[in-house]
Amino acid sequence: MKNLLPLFLVLVFGNCSAQKYACCTMSVNDKNSLMAMNEKFASTHLPPEPFALEKPKGKMVAFKTPDGATAHAYAVKPSKETDKVVFLFHEWWGLNDYIKREAENLQAELGEVNVYAIDLYDGKVAATTPDAQRYMSGLKEARAKAIITGAINYVGKSAKIATLGWCMGGAWSLQSTLMEGKQAIGCVMYYGMPESDINKLKTLNCDVLGIFGTQDGFINPEVVRTFEANMAKAGKKISVHSYDAPHAFANPSNPKYNKEYADNAHMEALIYLKERLK
Repeated sequence: MKNLLPLFLVLVFGNCSAQKYACCTMSVNDKNSLMAMNEKFASTHLPPEPFALEKPKGKMVAFKTPDGATAHAYAVKPSKETDKVVFLFHEWWGLNDYIKREAENLQAELGEVNVYAIDLYDGKVAATTPDAQRYMSGLKEARAKAIITGAINYVGKSAKIATLGWCMGGAWSLQSTLMEGKQAIGCVMYYGMPESDINKLKTLNCDVLGIFGTQDGFINPEVVRTFEANMAKAGKKISVHSYDAPHAFANPSNPKYNKEYADNAHMEALIYLKERLK
C-alpha cells in the first residue's frame, strides 16, 4: 500500500496549483512527493551528464540513526578541528559526485568548517528521471528525520550548524534547521518547498536565506511571498534573492543552468554563511 502514495497524491492533487498545495496541511515531505510525480516538475530536471569526482578530498562517514539503522554522509574537513558545521542536502538525483564536488568547493571557500553532504537516499543515486521520481516520492519523512537526527548527534552538542540545500534538499535544509534547535546558526535554501506551519517557524533559532527563480512553476513567486509573510507572522527574518530563471537554475549538471545567476546566488550564500560561521 505504501507505494501507492505518489499515485494517490497525483490523482487527488494533480490539478492543484502550486500555491494551493504549498500552503495546505500536507507535510513538506508529502508536498515533495507530489511534485516528484508531476511530469512538468520532472521536465525541469534533465538527466545530468556523467561525472566522476577525481581525487576526492573527503570521505564517506557512517553514523547511527534513532530508528536503529545507519546513515551516511560525505564529509570534507579542515586540517584543524572545529565545531563549525555545514550540512548540505542534495536534490532529487541523490548524493552524486556533483554534490560531493559542491561539498569540497564549499569547504575550501569557507575554510575552518566541517562540511557534511548528507545522504537522504541511503546509498541510492538516480541517473534517470523515473529513478529520481521514485526515490524522491518514496522518501519517508520518518527516515529522513532519523537521518538528520543521527547527523546532529554525530557532530555533537557543541557543534554550530548551518545548512544549505537545493530543490528537495532546499526543503530539507529548512527542516533540518528546525530540528537543530539552538545549534542552528544559518539556513540557505535554494528553490525548496517552504514550511507553512507558522508555529513551527516560530521555533527557528536563526534567520533564513532563500534563493528562488521567478520562472519556477512550483516554488513560484506567490509561494515565496506566502513564505515571507509566514516568516513575518512567526517573528523570524528571511532574506530573499529572486532571479529571472527557472527551477534548478543553479545546478551545473542541468542544461538550464544559468552561470551568471548561479554565481551571484553562490556569492550571496557564501557571504551569508561566512557571517554566521565567524
